Amino acid sequence: MKLTATAVRNAKPGAKPVKIFDGGGLFLLVNPNGSRWWRFKYRFESKEKLLSLGVYPDVSLADARAKRDDVRKQLGAGIDPGAARKARKANRLDRAANSFEVVAREWLAKFSTNWAPTYTVKVKARFEKDVFPWIGDRPVAEITSRELLEVLRRIEKRGALETAHRALTECGQVFRYAVATGRAKRDPTFDLRGALKAPPPVKHRASIAADGLPTFMTRLARYNGDERTRLGIDFILRTMVRTTEARFAKWPEFEDLEGRSPLWRIPPGRMKIQREHLVPLAPQVVGLLDQLRPLSGRSDLVFVAPTNAGVLSENTFLFALYNLGYHGKATVHGFRGTASTILNENEFEPDWIERQLAHVEKDKVRAAYNAAQWLKQRRQMLLWWSDYLDEAEAKGKMQRDVDELVG
Repeated sequence: MKLTATAVRNAKPGAKPVKIFDGGGLFLLVNPNGSRWWRFKYRFESKEKLLSLGVYPDVSLADARAKRDDVRKQLGAGIDPGAARKARKANRLDRAANSFEVVAREWLAKFSTNWAPTYTVKVKARFEKDVFPWIGDRPVAEITSRELLEVLRRIEKRGALETAHRALTECGQVFRYAVATGRAKRDPTFDLRGALKAPPPVKHRASIAADGLPTFMTRLARYNGDERTRLGIDFILRTMVRTTEARFAKWPEFEDLEGRSPLWRIPPGRMKIQREHLVPLAPQVVGLLDQLRPLSGRSDLVFVAPTNAGVLSENTFLFALYNLGYHGKATVHGFRGTASTILNENEFEPDWIERQLAHVEKDKVRAAYNAAQWLKQRRQMLLWWSDYLDEAEAKGKMQRDVDELVG
């Protein structure tokens, strides 16, 4: 006798599990705790098997019968419905394990260990905001170039052209990682070369040209603001370091200041490349440090100041440049560009300059970073650079004296 919806609804639990049959292998299993499960009993290759069809009332009697009819069709086609279900589940798990988001997060975890924390945050945020919502759950091997282009077009439409190009590059790295780990056959980003709008030209930080250095050095020497600020700007200019690397400098990082090979050893955590960086110090820089030491008191910090960070702020340096007459004409970071341009024009080896700027080559063959590489040559180069700045200052003072006499 077939079940009715009323009979199913009123089925009472007993001391032991009770089976109420409907026909065609379908029955309702009523457990002592009151739960009711739909089961399908069948034989395949002379073996009796059971298949779960869901829980009542989530699956109604009509739904259970429809599911039973579907699996009976599979049996008629020579397919074991239980084995087929396991295969589908395994396939779903495999697809989920190899989704773009899973592979991308694995790639991030593996390669971001050598990145600056701020860069890691930016890359992760870019994926989470602009990529994962659209293709994150797609198997990485099934994503087409057209599908990826639609994702990038969304970024383009809001005018973020540079972000779109960066997303394309980072997606390409994920796809190539998927190929290397056997989860994809090719990188679809190769098909998208030239498909995105070109971003606007990069605006380089305002910097001082060589012919402007005499005036700048003269003005800096006469700066009437905080002495630490004047010394800090001069220190950054002569060492070619980034502002953050200098602002948080600590006295224990400096070695052999009274010897023949004074050195500044910047720890990895403060470097953009997340690797130790060695800066050979010219005598002029050692002289700046001698002037700074009494100003820092008992603190380990060289540029100690009563700010939240405990050191001179970036704005302090920037406002000092404003006061010197360089609003919109120069930035502290732009000093690196000034030094690089002048050193290159004077035929110093580009490798020495790039290493002193703590740039890491993109070429994988050259990417191994050795903090001490070309240390002797860089020491000679920085000595030349400090002498060049001294000559510029002397030239500026001479011109100023002439102007004052004429005036």
